[in-house]
Amino acid sequence: MTDHRPWRGVLVATALPLNDDLSVNHDQYAEHCAWLVENGCDGVVPNGSLGEYQVLTPEERARVVETAVAAIGGQRVMPGVAAYGSAESRRWAEQAGEAGCKAVMLLPPNAYRADERSVLAHYAEVAKAGLPVVAYNNPIDTKVDLVPELLARLHGEGYIRGVKEFSGDVRRAYRIAELAPELDLLIGADDVLLELAVAGAKGWVAGYPNALPQASVELYHAAVDGDLDTARGLYRQLHPLLRWDSRVEFVQAIKLSMDLVGRHGGPCRPPRVPLLPEQEAAVRAATEKAVAAGLA
Repeated sequence: MTDHRPWRGVLVATALPLNDDLSVNHDQYAEHCAWLVENGCDGVVPNGSLGEYQVLTPEERARVVETAVAAIGGQRVMPGVAAYGSAESRRWAEQAGEAGCKAVMLLPPNAYRADERSVLAHYAEVAKAGLPVVAYNNPIDTKVDLVPELLARLHGEGYIRGVKEFSGDVRRAYRIAELAPELDLLIGADDVLLELAVAGAKGWVAGYPNALPQASVELYHAAVDGDLDTARGLYRQLHPLLRWDSRVEFVQAIKLSMDLVGRHGGPCRPPRVPLLPEQEAAVRAATEKAVAAGLA
């Protein structure tokens, strides 16, 4: 990992440890960030969807970034700066820069189904903060699709340097590479890791390394290095867990797996509710199988 492109490699979209009263446990969060780096991850992405940023107060959200930077250094921290308004996203990008971060991750406008002009204006505004921006394409949740042609335009205007691709359409990797060869493609969903790594991804904004960092990092490096025998074997073993990253209950599932391997996952803030018994059983069984296989 280099300062020049700090979004390359395995960056964990960190789950946020909460106490029983649902307050943020910042000490535990600092320890978690350090533990991830110790176990081979290149950095963290606080205040992403997995970090429950939408239900944090502004004070909590700022402190989460500062906690991560204090734990592992700003060059390893790429915060999510999504907000309903472009001015607010720009302020979060400025806060990230003041905290020592070297890049930020930004969703398109997500309060409504924004058109292309709105998307361009949004990224232009946040780019004024002066930090490199990695776009986050999640059309499933935001209803705004950063299609390859739009990504190429955003990159051509100098607004973005990379994209976390969560559309699930792995064919887009090749179109993005044709239209914007200098735009770094980052794997945005755990359950298409192998497909996007083979297609030339430069990084992975990851969920399940919160619970299984070493096996996940081994899988990523095998995939990007072309060691497909190793990668396929690990991918097959881990996929029953990785696919939860693309489900509505991904935060609850990953936090449960963290609890099961001896980390602190803990509860989620409302409106997220606990897993249904059959969902919990499925996550528990898949996690226990991974542990038994020596992947924890």
